Amino acid sequence: MLKVHPLYFLSLLAFLFSCTETEKPKADFGLDYQPLEVGLFWEYEVAETIVFGESDEESSTFFLKDRVDYTFFNVENELVYVVVREKSTDRTNWSAVGSYTLQYRNFALVRNFENKKTVNLVFPPELDKAWDSQIFNSGDPDEYEISFLGKMDVGDQSFSKSLKVLQEEEDDEITFRDNRYEVFAKGIGLVEQYYEVFTYCSRNDCLGQMLVDSGRLTHLKIIAYGRL
Repeated sequence: MLKVHPLYFLSLLAFLFSCTETEKPKADFGLDYQPLEVGLFWEYEVAETIVFGESDEESSTFFLKDRVDYTFFNVENELVYVVVREKSTDRTNWSAVGSYTLQYRNFALVRNFENKKTVNLVFPPELDKAWDSQIFNSGDPDEYEISFLGKMDVGDQSFSKSLKVLQEEEDDEITFRDNRYEVFAKGIGLVEQYYEVFTYCSRNDCLGQMLVDSGRLTHLKIIAYGRL
C-alpha cells in the first residue's frame, strides 16, 4: 500500500486554499470611470460663448489641460487629489489658470471647484441612479442622474464603456435655459463636459421670444490623456 506523508496533505490543503482565495472575484465599484493618481492628465478642446447682453457676445476656442499634481490628507483623514488646470491657444504655450480638487468619499466622486463641492458621480455606476449633487453644501438640492451607459462618441474618439451624467435639462422658453451634462469613460475619466446656462429677455417687448440676454455656453471635448 502506498504511504503518503502527512505533510503532503497539509501542502495540498494550503494549495487549494490559496487557489480559492486567488480566484475569488474582486468587487468592481467602477472607480476607474474617474481614475485618480498623481501624474495623470486630460487635455480638452473647448468652445465657449459668453453673452454679456443683447447683441453683445464673445465666442472663442482654446485648450485646457488638467493634471493631478499632488495629494494630501484633509482634516477627515481623506486622501485629496489636487488638479492643476492650464490654458492654451496653440497646445504649445500653457499658462496656469487655477486648480481644483477631486476625492472619493463614501463611494462618491467629490469635486471642489471654485470653493464649491459637488458630487459628480457615484459608485458603482448604474443606469437611472440619481443623487443630490449638493449634499455637501447648504444650498438647494440639485439632482444628477446617470442617463446612459454604453458606447459614446466624443469628437473623433469613441469610448465603448462610458456613461453620461445628466445634470440638468430644462428650457421654459420664457425666462431661462439650463442644459448641463458630463461624460465619463472607463479607465480614462471625464471626456466631455457641456454647460449651457442662459437667461432670456423678460421685458414686455421681448418676453417669450427666447432672446438671450446673458449666460454662457462652454463645451469641453477630450483630445488627449495619459500619464506625465
